[in-house]
Amino acid sequence: MKGQFVTKTENPRALEEMGGHSDARLSSPSSARNKGPLLEALSAVLPISAHVLEIASGTGEHAVHLCTAMPGLSWQPTDIAEEALASIEAWRLATGLENMAAPISLDVTEQAWWERIEPNPSIILSCNMIHIAPWEAGLGAIAGAGALLPSAGMLIFYGPFSKGGIHNAPSNEAFDASLKSRDPSWGVRDIDDISAAAADAVLDFEMEIPMPADNRVLIYRKVDN
Repeated sequence: MKGQFVTKTENPRALEEMGGHSDARLSSPSSARNKGPLLEALSAVLPISAHVLEIASGTGEHAVHLCTAMPGLSWQPTDIAEEALASIEAWRLATGLENMAAPISLDVTEQAWWERIEPNPSIILSCNMIHIAPWEAGLGAIAGAGALLPSAGMLIFYGPFSKGGIHNAPSNEAFDASLKSRDPSWGVRDIDDISAAAADAVLDFEMEIPMPADNRVLIYRKVDN
């Protein structure tokens, strides 16, 4: 998955092996496959102009692809891993994208992490993160969205999800078991649990978009208090 990876140096959280470049850029096979469908889904729902905070940007390839296709967006990539931050910055410099900021280190399990985010985003996006992290990371991302987003701002998750305790495909059920065997705190998250936490953060579930490879896009909207 995009947010966690391995290169020549083994990373215990890796789910796929990255290709490299002559600089710090990394290339994710899954990002290459899903960046097109993700752009198609997001371009249908995102405004022409917005400030996006991406949580766990991984290699940076999603950010580059989306910033290139939607120049009206300003993009703040983040990650917790040093290799990822180096890759994101190398991709930013190689592409020369003016609407993509330098990446910042971000751990959404830290208390009140959102207090050091400037400017406030109107969109928060997290792709392939909450199933390869403790549930506290998902809760932290949701709490931050509740604190940072303006009225009608959007929190968007992309990845595999179950619903009502039921997986939408045998492949996701097997993936969930594989994740939990690697780390009991990981696992495919349930939309009902995400929506319950979102409601506590004054975020309403708006829509679900089916995606290739049994993934989904989930969109939550900030409502007035």
